[in-house]
Amino acid sequence: MKNLFILTLSILSSAGFACSDLLNSNLRVLDSDDEQNLCEYSGNVVLVVNVASRCGYTPQYAGLQRLYTKFKDDGLMIIGIPSRDFFQEFSAESKVAEFCSTEYGVEFPMFATAKVTGKKAHPFYKKLIEASGKEPRWNFAKYLIGRDGQVIGHYKSSVTPESERLVSAIQALL
Repeated sequence: MKNLFILTLSILSSAGFACSDLLNSNLRVLDSDDEQNLCEYSGNVVLVVNVASRCGYTPQYAGLQRLYTKFKDDGLMIIGIPSRDFFQEFSAESKVAEFCSTEYGVEFPMFATAKVTGKKAHPFYKKLIEASGKEPRWNFAKYLIGRDGQVIGHYKSSVTPESERLVSAIQALL
């Protein structure tokens, strides 16, 4: 596995996209023991969203999926990270995975439930917060990362995935 990771980094570097410190983070895949390093997404525009299955903003999953379907071939990657920080996510990851699949047909990568706020936040989220100066205040907060691996913007939960503001920012980066 280590050799595959090194090969992946080598290919990305040769394509002109070295992995940024921000993306050089390991996350466990949702409802799995497998880990993935986000360097795999170097060179893409990445939208990171802390999600929850039982929130008033949960219908944004549909918009996220439509956004992913529309722009994935142009280099957009959406990353969903469930969080119980706001007490609106299932405790069992298998239930989260089933919900996302059956209710919204989610095809973008979903990672393991993680803390996204406070001192115990996942190291990846600590980096997002430091780079943006913004901590998620609720579920479905969004961080937009450019192809260079740097945070471009933070969007509150109320900014929908298909809002003109977010879509325009994504299109400018693609």
